[in-house]
Amino acid sequence: MAASPAISLAIEINLTAVILVITGDQPAIYASAFDQGGAQGLPSGPFNPLAHRTLELGLRGFVKDQAKLALGYVEQLYTFGDRGRHAVESDSVAGVPHVVSVGYLALTRVAAGTVPKGAFHGLYTFFPWEDWREGEPAVLRREIRPRLDEWAREETPTAGAQALSRAGRIAMLFGDTPDEEKVLERYELLYEAGLLLEAARDGRIDPDRALPELGRMMQFDHRRMLATALGRIRAKLKYRPLIFELMEPSFTLTALQKRAEAMSGRHLHKQNFRRLVEAGGLVEPTGEQTTTGGRPAALFRFRRDVITERPAPGLRVSRSG
Repeated sequence: MAASPAISLAIEINLTAVILVITGDQPAIYASAFDQGGAQGLPSGPFNPLAHRTLELGLRGFVKDQAKLALGYVEQLYTFGDRGRHAVESDSVAGVPHVVSVGYLALTRVAAGTVPKGAFHGLYTFFPWEDWREGEPAVLRREIRPRLDEWAREETPTAGAQALSRAGRIAMLFGDTPDEEKVLERYELLYEAGLLLEAARDGRIDPDRALPELGRMMQFDHRRMLATALGRIRAKLKYRPLIFELMEPSFTLTALQKRAEAMSGRHLHKQNFRRLVEAGGLVEPTGEQTTTGGRPAALFRFRRDVITERPAPGLRVSRSG
C-alpha cells in the first residue's frame, strides 16, 4: 500500500485582544479602523518567537504599539483555528499560511477625557440583544424572536434524533430570562439561522438575502471572539473580583453597581448588591467622601486581602425584580 504524500502547510500564529473598558456607565471595546467592507476588527498581530519570549508579552507589546494602551488584567480566552474562519478558504492556496488566532481578554482603565476619539466603541452596538439594563431589548421582540420562530418552523424532524430541536434551543437561549453567560451560544445560533451579516459575508447564506440590523459586523471571526470574551467575564464576575480592574482606586458603591450592571447587562437590586459587597468584605471605606452630583457619598476601595481570605470573592448578585 503506497504511503500517503506528506502534507506541508504553513501555520501563522496570530494574537488577538479583546480590550474592555468602561467609559461613564457604558462598556466599550477597542476596535481598529474599518476594512473595505465596512467591518471593524480587534487589535491583532503575529506572534514572533524571536522577538517575544511569551505569547502574553507579544500581545502586550503590539497592543501598546497599536492602541497606545498599557493593559492591566489579561487572560487567554481560546484558540481560534477553524478552516474558513477568515471568510476566504486560503488553506488550499499554495504559499498562504493557515492563521490560528490565540484570543485574549484584557481589562484596562481609561481616565475621563483621555479616550482616543474613534478608538473605543460601545460593546452593545455589536450585541444589542445582550443589554437588559432597561428591560427586554426591543430588538428581541421586533426582529430576533419572529425570525427565529420562522427558522424553527423550517426544521424537518429527524426520527430518533437526540439533539435539542431548533425551537428548544431558541427557548433556552432567547426566552424571557436567558442566562447572561451564554453570549457565544446566542451569537452562534443567530449565525446558524442566517440572521447575521457575517453569515452572508462568509457564504453561509444567499448574500442578497435581506437581513435585519443585528449589531455591527466585525472582520473575520472577531465578533465570535468578542462574544466569547463577554460570556467569560460575565461568568468570572461571580467568583473573581475582576470588576475592580475597571474601577478607579476609590469609588462610590453606586459607581461600582453601575459598572457591574454594565458588564452583566442586567439591572441589579440595589439593597442586595450593597449588602453582598459589604458583607463579603470586597470593599473598605477610605474615610473620604465625594459631593459630585449632589449629596455626599462615601468613597470605598477594593480590599485586596479578600483574595486570600475567600476561595471565590465575586459578585453573586441578584437582578432587580
